[in-house]
Amino acid sequence: MEQPLEHPWQPTDGEAGTAGGDDGGMSENPYAGLVSRLRAAWLSRRTRPLEYRVAQLEALGRFLEEKKQDILEATALDMRKPPFEAEFSEVLLCKNELNEALNNLSRWMKDKHVDKNLATQLDSAFIRKDPYGVVLIIGPWNYPIYLLLVPLIGAIAAGNCVIIKPSELTKNSEKLIEEVLPKYLDKDCFAVVTAGVEETTRLLENKFDYIFFTGSPSVGRIIMTAAAKHLTPVTLELGGKNPCYVSDTCDVQNVARRVVWGRFFNAGQTCIAPEYVLCSVEMQEKLIPALREAITEFYGSEPRNSPDFGRIVGDKQFRRVQALLSSGRVAIGGQTDEKERYIAPTVLVDVKPSDPAMQEEIFGPILIIITVANIDEAIDFINSRERPLVVYAFSSNSKEVNQVLERTSSGGFCGNDTLMHVTLTSLPFGGIGSSGLGMYHGQFTFDTFTHHRGCLQRSTGLEPINTLRYPPYSTHKMDLVRTATSVKRRGECFLL
Repeated sequence: MEQPLEHPWQPTDGEAGTAGGDDGGMSENPYAGLVSRLRAAWLSRRTRPLEYRVAQLEALGRFLEEKKQDILEATALDMRKPPFEAEFSEVLLCKNELNEALNNLSRWMKDKHVDKNLATQLDSAFIRKDPYGVVLIIGPWNYPIYLLLVPLIGAIAAGNCVIIKPSELTKNSEKLIEEVLPKYLDKDCFAVVTAGVEETTRLLENKFDYIFFTGSPSVGRIIMTAAAKHLTPVTLELGGKNPCYVSDTCDVQNVARRVVWGRFFNAGQTCIAPEYVLCSVEMQEKLIPALREAITEFYGSEPRNSPDFGRIVGDKQFRRVQALLSSGRVAIGGQTDEKERYIAPTVLVDVKPSDPAMQEEIFGPILIIITVANIDEAIDFINSRERPLVVYAFSSNSKEVNQVLERTSSGGFCGNDTLMHVTLTSLPFGGIGSSGLGMYHGQFTFDTFTHHRGCLQRSTGLEPINTLRYPPYSTHKMDLVRTATSVKRRGECFLL
């Protein structure tokens, strides 16, 4: 759930620094001392024990419980997020991730013993779950608590020290994270940095062991470039234009309600929201009145007055989304109020693929309908564009839903609903191609912040067996080594 165009920063040559070998000017970096302090704490192995990780996670749980009202108020001030939506997306989903980690952490942390070949039967082969070290998490504004704390939960569970940077666009949420969260966590191992464009650029000059970024593809490229200077691995949770195929064989009212909820939740500022519907001309004629009815049912005849419909986060974002209303023709909604940063739940039709609204992620309460002749044309349209974060498909015929699943590529998939796949901690969440790199949620978050270290511990004895691999080599030794180390196809037998 990320946003486009939050930080159009580009590190300049004069700002680029290094953190290894000679200091390369890093001694002047305002964050070098903080990173060094956290690295010293990590090297002391303070974050390694299970008991420590559990204690920090439980403290995070207390933050969510004790400051729930503060979270609801901060998100309401930032973007008039409805209390129901804020509690569901910012608090409840975080608690689910937290409880999933606490319920399973001891199992996740255990060494995983693996299969061995004939030569290593008497040895111990296993995967050790090591933390990366000092990691950086950069959060977005659209879900300023959830998209910051869920990666943090996994990073703590994996035994890392962490710097988190909340978005500066949601000032109230940023202030809450900066002033209150550190009171719950170990200050030697976890830190909050509040930063704008210049400061974030300087922060990225430091060497981190892992960077987790949620935001737009354009900024994701900048993050990846900065990380590449230190060969730092990254997870990039980005966005894109998510298609929603609607078959002629479906319950139109149910489709409309589920699409309206997913598109206009958080005033459309959700990276996994359905951006455009692909359907036949006949279905469009049925769907538009059903969408209008669902919008009225959810938000009343004047959505502007509904306590359940949010606002655009900032003036710049408002103007960008408002400009997209010129694409195609407004079939529903279209009203705006710049002073309130209000854009009504809107449906556009007759939109061309070349129109501005189809050239960028909308990230606002606008749903586009594009007509296609059949499912094949819909799939071709999806596949002709960048791979999205999620593909949606609605049909009463499961074969049609599966056809869309089989013949498209995306970060995730949801059939006959919207957004709900993100509520499952058992499913990985992440993009592919321009919609992202890497995945998280549940154990996948733990694994993201964990180095899976392959380990083999051998006996110091039995040296005669090892002589088979030592020079001088021979055909006979090769035959024995092949037998002792080969992986055979199942069903294939061989004689010693």
